[in-house]
Amino acid sequence: MEKQKFDLAKYPLQQETDLILRIAIDIHKTLGAGFLEIVYKDAFEYENRKQNIIYEREKEYLIHYRDAILPHRFYADFVIFGKVIVEIKAKEGGIAEEDYAQTLNYLKCFGCKVRSDSKLCKNKRVVF
Repeated sequence: MEKQKFDLAKYPLQQETDLILRIAIDIHKTLGAGFLEIVYKDAFEYENRKQNIIYEREKEYLIHYRDAILPHRFYADFVIFGKVIVEIKAKEGGIAEEDYAQTLNYLKCFGCKVRSDSKLCKNKRVVF
């Protein structure tokens, strides 16, 4: 079966995000459902280290509002390759709409224009 290729203009970092999704799917196949998020985060970190992937865990981002920096911060679960934010969720029934909306709002806070593609398993790939 030939892998579907997407237009790189619409889906930048395709190779990187494909690798991230493969790792997430492998983790799910190995661990299955039912663990707390922290277990999946630990497994994700293990896989990134094992595959020599550049990543940061719990990366802090400031939230700018007008001429101020708000006191609360955003902590991305992972930043992969210095470009891809990965949020790990472990909820019954897949990704909840409020989690998806939260991710879109994080991106909007950084001034990103957002569009999405949610055709892959129970993963959602958000491209800005």
